[in-house]
Amino acid sequence: MLKCFFVSDLHGVVSRYEKLTERIITDRPAIVLMGGDLLPHGFGVGSEFSDFFSEFLFRSFIRMKEEMQEDYPEILLILGNDDPKVNEIRFVEAQKSGLWRYMHKKKYDTDGFAFYGYAHVPPTPFRLKDWERYDVSRYVDPGCIHPAEGYFSMEPEEDIEFSTIQKHLAEMTGGRDLSGSVFLFHSPPYGTHLDRAALDGRMIDHVPLDVHVGSIAIQRFIEERQPLMTLHGHIHEASRITGDWHQYIGKTLAVNAAWEGPELSLISFDLEDPATVQRELI
Repeated sequence: MLKCFFVSDLHGVVSRYEKLTERIITDRPAIVLMGGDLLPHGFGVGSEFSDFFSEFLFRSFIRMKEEMQEDYPEILLILGNDDPKVNEIRFVEAQKSGLWRYMHKKKYDTDGFAFYGYAHVPPTPFRLKDWERYDVSRYVDPGCIHPAEGYFSMEPEEDIEFSTIQKHLAEMTGGRDLSGSVFLFHSPPYGTHLDRAALDGRMIDHVPLDVHVGSIAIQRFIEERQPLMTLHGHIHEASRITGDWHQYIGKTLAVNAAWEGPELSLISFDLEDPATVQRELI
């Protein structure tokens, strides 16, 4: 048995983190995956802390590691579109303390499985564009802002005018067999139960908005490459609207851990038997 936890979109809510660490200490999972939007809105400055990362997040995981010792899980994480990229270096540096592995555009092999991380999402209506890229083309949905026309917390490392999620995924995976792979995405796949937004009846310039806001590139990637599991967040209200927080896309089990309520949405599963997946709202 390879017990795993998956969470996403904690948005710096202390009670969610406290519930998560309590369950990690109690249940002793082997792997914990965190799917982005980990910090409070607004550069990681929360109402309770002047610096959420150093005053709370880092210290909490240090304490948990000291308490659990050899039972401390492998923690794999990415950031999300609400996490300014200027904070990325802090998550990378924290790897030196053995707290977690930063996984954006990375691959990690353990226990016979391959894990990949990818944080970018398609264009949104929001101004911060650190983690936004064109999806399969330069088309942007009505109401959304082009990635090049928003705000960046630091200079992009690539020419985003010619970058797409589709291209990134092809570069990350090449021609590998992905049947034993788990993908930690922030964006859900397009046109599924996992990317349904509360946009019913909304229009921009007399054009109805698409209620599905996930990534077409990720959807096609899953359909064509059929990884074992894909883990997602980003769209908080999807499971309330559709009644589903997971679905199969071919043989791939796709799961969304985002949740619009105050509770912690905790996904647990045995990676050797993904059909055991369960969600708890704690």
